[in-house]
Amino acid sequence: MLRRVLKYIRDNELLQPSDRVLVCVSGGADSVALLDVLLRGGYECVAAHCNFHLRGEESNRDEQYVRRLCAERKVPLEVREFDTLAESERIGRSVEMTARLLRYEWFEKTAKQHDCQAIAVAHHQNDQAETLLMNLRRGAGIRGLCGMRPKSTNPCGEMAVIRPLLCTTHDYIVHYLRDIRHIDWVEDSTNSDTHIRRNSIREELSRYPKAEIEHIAQTARIMQGYVDWMEGKDTLAAREVQKYEKDRQ
Repeated sequence: MLRRVLKYIRDNELLQPSDRVLVCVSGGADSVALLDVLLRGGYECVAAHCNFHLRGEESNRDEQYVRRLCAERKVPLEVREFDTLAESERIGRSVEMTARLLRYEWFEKTAKQHDCQAIAVAHHQNDQAETLLMNLRRGAGIRGLCGMRPKSTNPCGEMAVIRPLLCTTHDYIVHYLRDIRHIDWVEDSTNSDTHIRRNSIREELSRYPKAEIEHIAQTARIMQGYVDWMEGKDTLAAREVQKYEKDRQ
């Protein structure tokens, strides 16, 4: 997986070798693997962990795990605690949306304080497939079918947000940590709550073969290429679809 992710970073111009990157680490398998791969790839990393205090002692357990993980690897760590429920009531937004706004605003500030060139998050192909299915179910145009891009702008700022794991699946991430690197992680118990819309789609996707998840994620990549091509942008995705269209003539 190391070679695959580093190639994905180079091909999509996500980072330069000398860049410092803020790595968002929840303690789950995906973010732990992201930190491990970036460190092994030689990037200078600063870790950031949010404690939203939404899961009682489990939230504190996650924080302590991340503190231990970063201390063992001598990675600088920033931790921020939020009273998410109170903030949700104050601004009149859902708890999920409030947590998203809080973390991305704080990521922006923290990345700038540490002179980072990007904010790295651990979205992977399963997350991409979930996003596409959610967009399809509520009705989507061509941009809705683009899903998440390898690199975008922070929705609450101006820093680059990169997704180096969009080239792999969650199953392979677990295999990498458990069987290759022998690194543990923590599980978020709310991930099994299928009353949450994204979790219900995640449960559905868990029954899909790995190849089908990869194909759904690839659809997003193809649609990104067509949008970029139409808008005259010179991106790797645009070049890929241009080649495809030229070869099929």
